[in-house]
Amino acid sequence: MELFYVSLLCLFVLLVSISLHFLFYKNKSGLSGGSLPPGRTGWPVVGESLEFLSTGWKGHPEKFIFDRMAKYSSTVFRTSLLGEKAAVFCGASGNKFLFSNENKLVQAWWPASVDKVFPSSSAASSSKEEAIKMRKMLPGFFKPEALKQYVGIMDHITRRHFAAGWDNKDEVVVFPLAKRYTFWLACRLFLSIEDPNHVAKFADPFDLLASGLISVPIDLPGTPFHRAIKASNFIRKELHAIIKQRKIDLAEGKASSTQDILSHMLLTSDEDGKFMAELDIADKILGLLIGGHDTASSACTFIVKYLAELPEIYEGVRKGKLSLHIYLA
Repeated sequence: MELFYVSLLCLFVLLVSISLHFLFYKNKSGLSGGSLPPGRTGWPVVGESLEFLSTGWKGHPEKFIFDRMAKYSSTVFRTSLLGEKAAVFCGASGNKFLFSNENKLVQAWWPASVDKVFPSSSAASSSKEEAIKMRKMLPGFFKPEALKQYVGIMDHITRRHFAAGWDNKDEVVVFPLAKRYTFWLACRLFLSIEDPNHVAKFADPFDLLASGLISVPIDLPGTPFHRAIKASNFIRKELHAIIKQRKIDLAEGKASSTQDILSHMLLTSDEDGKFMAELDIADKILGLLIGGHDTASSACTFIVKYLAELPEIYEGVRKGKLSLHIYLA
């Protein structure tokens, strides 16, 4: 009997969802469809997120894009992902339009769900203003004289990484190793954290954060999105403690002003002479870490893939006396 009532309730919820879908979404698209690109927004709230995520889980994320390019348009189509309506630009012309018109016709923007994962303390500032601040702040960290000291650090960590994860192995799974490597480098260059055990303390929460960031934004216990929020709060708390200790070390002369991005942020003021608040710095460091979590490791993985598939290129690298770990770094 209970099963019957549960089934009846599920059917009722489904019918209400379908009714709302046709009542609000179809009517709205009918009124404004002439000014929108071709496509569909899918189900209420969820949109086409499940189809988008399922193609990624199956190892073919591009299928979602290619199917809609074939069905609707090869240049631009509309959809709804992670609770937000979106227009997807395709091909070289679409990419050129977006990247040549940043802060002109288009502006960097994140879905509202991302604000729950990254609850920035700089909510009063727009993403455009925050990006400008970061671009003004970081050039000092990337000056040639500053970069020279990082080469030796990167080489040292790379050698340790290969000795621990690659040497004397008949077979390796590259992507997880590459993620561990690039995350270790980021922790060292951004925060001066080199101890593998300390890095590992951050690694698991960052995996949860990265996977939950592109999940369906349902904040319920057990969901990837909920785990991402919890991981973000944990990491921010840890970063805040590191920042407080670094301020003490800088005041006592135990830390250098040029040793990493954290010291640079603590000691660099804006044009008005104001220094960043501790929570703002934690937000920025978190953004830098998550920004490089998958991108750099993906690039490293594809380098290994193509070197394996193109033996003549691999031989050219060997003959050029470029060791693989330096090439990857």
